[in-house]
Amino acid sequence: MLQGWIIVAASFAYIGLLFAIAWFADRRAARGQSVVSNAWVYSLSLAVYATAWTFYGSVGRAATDGVGFLPIYIGPTLTMLLGWFVLRKMVRIARLNRTTSLADFVASRYGKSALIGGLVTVIAVIGILPYISLQLKAVSTSFQILLGYPEVAMPPPAGSMVVMQDTAFYVALFMALFAIAFGTRQLDAAERHEGMVAAIAFESLVKLVAFLAVGIYVAYFMYDGLGDIFARASGRPDLEVLMAPLGGAAGSYANWVWLTVLSMFAIVFLPRQFQVAVIENTDERHLRRAAWLFPLYMLAINVFVLPIAFGGALHFPPGTVDADTFVLTLPMTQKAEGLALFVFIGGLSAATGMVIVETVALSTMICNDLVMPLLLRIRAFRLSEQRDLSSLLLDIRRAAIIALLMGGYFYYLLAGEAYALVSIGLISFAAAAQFAPAVIGGLYWRGGNRTGALAGLLAGFSVWIYTLLMPAFARSGWLGVEFVERGPFGVELLRPHQLFGLAGLDPITHAMIWSMIANVGAYVLGSVIRRQSAAEHAQATLFVDVYQQTGEPGSSWRGATSASALQTLVGRFLGPARAVELFTAYARLRGARSVDELEGDRDLVRFAELQLAGTIGAASARTMVATVAQEEPLGLEEVMTIIDEASQVIAYSHRLEEKQQELEEATRELKAANERLKELDRLKDDFISTVTHELRTPLTSIRAFSEILHDNPDLDPGERQRFLALVIRESERLTRLINQVLDLAKIESGLAEWRTAELDLREIVLEAIHATSAIFKSRGVTVEARLAPAVAPVMADRDRLMQVLLNLLSNAAKFCTPGTGRVEVRLEGHAGGVRVDVEDNGVGISRENQALIFEKFRQVGDTLTEKPAGTGLGLAICRRIVGHFGGRLWVESEPGRGSVFSFDLPAAAAAGGAGRLVANA
Repeated sequence: MLQGWIIVAASFAYIGLLFAIAWFADRRAARGQSVVSNAWVYSLSLAVYATAWTFYGSVGRAATDGVGFLPIYIGPTLTMLLGWFVLRKMVRIARLNRTTSLADFVASRYGKSALIGGLVTVIAVIGILPYISLQLKAVSTSFQILLGYPEVAMPPPAGSMVVMQDTAFYVALFMALFAIAFGTRQLDAAERHEGMVAAIAFESLVKLVAFLAVGIYVAYFMYDGLGDIFARASGRPDLEVLMAPLGGAAGSYANWVWLTVLSMFAIVFLPRQFQVAVIENTDERHLRRAAWLFPLYMLAINVFVLPIAFGGALHFPPGTVDADTFVLTLPMTQKAEGLALFVFIGGLSAATGMVIVETVALSTMICNDLVMPLLLRIRAFRLSEQRDLSSLLLDIRRAAIIALLMGGYFYYLLAGEAYALVSIGLISFAAAAQFAPAVIGGLYWRGGNRTGALAGLLAGFSVWIYTLLMPAFARSGWLGVEFVERGPFGVELLRPHQLFGLAGLDPITHAMIWSMIANVGAYVLGSVIRRQSAAEHAQATLFVDVYQQTGEPGSSWRGATSASALQTLVGRFLGPARAVELFTAYARLRGARSVDELEGDRDLVRFAELQLAGTIGAASARTMVATVAQEEPLGLEEVMTIIDEASQVIAYSHRLEEKQQELEEATRELKAANERLKELDRLKDDFISTVTHELRTPLTSIRAFSEILHDNPDLDPGERQRFLALVIRESERLTRLINQVLDLAKIESGLAEWRTAELDLREIVLEAIHATSAIFKSRGVTVEARLAPAVAPVMADRDRLMQVLLNLLSNAAKFCTPGTGRVEVRLEGHAGGVRVDVEDNGVGISRENQALIFEKFRQVGDTLTEKPAGTGLGLAICRRIVGHFGGRLWVESEPGRGSVFSFDLPAAAAAGGAGRLVANA
C-alpha cells in the first residue's frame, strides 16, 4: 500500500539521482570530457518540450477532442524535419555572439537594445507563468490523488484551502530549490549548464518509459489490445465522434492549421526550448540527428494517448474522474501500485524538467536584461565601486527563480481551475509565438529594425493579453463575465473571443490570427518608416549573413583603454580569479608574455565584451565596457568602414552588389551588341542590295548595246563605233565598282596591304594635281595650289594617299559649274601634323547631308532628278584610309557656296611607332 512517506521518499530519491547525474556531467565537463556534447543527449534534451501537459494533458484533451490533440506535436515535428536550418542559423549566431538567452538574442539583433531585451523578458515572464502553474497543478493534483490510494478521488479545487496546507505551495517551493541547485551554482561565461542538460536528457527517457508502460498496461492488461479499445469506443456515440480527423470534436481546419503553426513557433521560442536548442548546443551538427530523433520521440510518447483516453472514458462513469488524471488513476483502479508510483515519478520528471530549464532561462533573462540594466544605470547603488559582483548576479537569479515559482503558484490559485492543462499550456504557447516575427524577420531581413521590433512585440502582446489572459481571469471570477460575453462597455465588436466580429473560432485560433496580424503588421510598418542606426545596420548584417563569418565578429568600438581596466571590469562579474585566467589565456593566444603587454585595442575590447555578454547579456555588456573604453563618436560612414574591415560579411555583400552591377552592365552591353548585330545585318542587306543594283546598271547597258550590235550587223559604222565606246565605258565603270567594293572590303576586314613609309605630302599633292589636270581642263575648271614650301613628313602608304587626293580632286571638278568652276588646293603644317584642304565653288552640300556622303553608296546630287556619276564608295574608302594612318577626313560646306574637303595626318615623329606596327601588320 502506498504511504505518503513512500511517495515523498521515492520523489526525493529520484531528485537525488538527477543531482548525481548533473554532478557527474559537470565533473566530466571540468575535465574537458563533455557528456552532453553528444547528438543523442542533445536530441533527448529537446524533449523537455514534453512536459506535464504532454504526460497528463494530452490524454485529457484527447478525451474531449479526440485526435484534436495532434497538432501540438505535428508542429514541432515539422519544425525539426523541415525547418532545422533556422535553428542551425540561430545556433551559429548565438555561438559567435555569446548569447545568453532568448531576450539577449533579440536585443543583440536590434543594435543590442536594452529596451528590447527588457520587453522580451517581460513578455516571456508573463506569458510563461500560466505554463509554470500548469506544472504545479499537475504535480500537486497527481500527488494528492496518489495519497488517496487505493481510492480514486479528485482533490479539492485550488484556493479552497489555506496556503500553508496547499500541496501546490510546497511543490512550488521544492521546485524552486531544485532549479536553484541545478542552474545557479556558479556563473559561466558561456551560460551553459552541462549538468542540467544531462539530467534533462535522463528525465526525457524516464517520462517516455513511464508513459509507454501505462499505455501498454491499459491496452494489453486492462483490455485485449488496441483493437478491443477502439472497437468498444466505436460502440459509444460520445466516443465514436472523437475518432473523426477533422471537424466536430477534433476541431476545424483553421484550428488544426493555427495550432500547428503555434506549436512550430513554441518548439523554438519558448524560453526553455531556446535554452536547450540554442544556448546549450555544443555542436550545430547535432541538429542532423535531432531532425529525425526528436520527431521519433514525439511519435513514441503520443502513440498510446488515444487508447488511454478511450480506456479511461470506458472505465470511469462520465464526470466522475478528471480525464487529465487517466494516466495515473487507471493503474490505481487495478491496484497496480508499483506502476502508479512509476507514473507519478514520470509526471514529476516531466514537470520538474520543464520548471528547471524554464526558470533558469527566465532568471537569466530577468537578471541580464531587466534587473542588471536598471541597477547599472542607477548610481545610488554604486555598483561601479564593488570589486566582485558575481555573488550579486547569482543572488538575483535565485531570487528570480523563487519569484517565478511563486508567481506560477498564485496564477494557479487565480485561474488554474478555469482551464484544463492543455488550455493553460496553449495560452503560454500563444505568448511565445509573439517573438517569431522579430526573430525570424531579424534572421532573414536586413531592413528589420529596433522600432519595428518594439512595435511588433507591443502590438502582438497587447492582443494576447486582451484575447487570452484577461478572459482567463474573467472565467476565474476576477473580472466580470460580461467582459467576455458582451465586450467592454457592452461593445460587442470588442468581445475578446469574437474581436471585430470574427466568430466561429476557438479562443486560441482567434487570438493567434489577430495577434499575428498586429505583430507582423507593426513590425514591417515600424521597420519601413524608421531608418536603422549604425549599430542596428551592423548587427543586422552580422545576423543575416552569419554564414559568411569565419570567426568572431569584429568590434565596432573605437577608442583607447587598458588591458588591466578591462580585466578588472570582467573580474567584477566573473570573479577576479576567473578574469585573470581568461585574460592570461588571451595574452598567450596573442603572443604576449603577460596581460600587461596587451594593447587595449578593439580586439581586446571585443574579447572583454564577449566574456561579459555571456554573463550579463549583450546590452549590459556594452554598457559596462563603455565605462572603461573611451569610445569616440562615429558617424555612419565611419562605422561602415570599420565593419567593412572587420567583417567579411559586409565585404561579401559588397562583392555581391558589384557582381550584380557587372551583370547588369554585361546585360546592357549584350543588348547593345544584339542591336548592333541587327543593324549590321540590316546594313549587310542594304549593302548587298545596293551593290547588286550598282552592278546591274552597267551590266544592263553593256547587254543592251551588245544585243544591238549583235542583232544589227549592217549598223552604220559611226553608230557602231559610238555603241562600242559606250560598252567600253560601262565596262570600265563596272571594273571600278568591283575594284572599289573589293578594296573597301579588304580595308574593313583588316586584310588590306599597307606599304607604310615616310612621305613628303607636298610631292604627292603636286602629283595628284598633275594627274587630274586633264579632268579640270575638259570641264573648264581652274585649279590653284597654295602649298607650304616645307612641311613635316608623314608615315603613310603613297598609293593610298594618292587615291584619297585623286578622289577629292575629281569630286571637286565634278561638282563645279563647267566654265566658271574654281578649285583651290592648300597644304600647311601645324603642331604635330599636316593638313590638306580641297576647296571648290560648286553647288555645296546641305548640313544634314554632310555626314551621309561618307557612308557607302550614299551620294548627293546637285538636283532632285540627277544622280552624280560614280559608285558612292570613294569618300567611304578615303575616310578609312586617312583614319588608318591616325588622321581624320571631314567636310565644311553650305548649299550654293561650295565645299571644303579637308584631312590631316600626324607628323612622322608622332606616328612613326604606329606606322611601323601597321607596316608589319
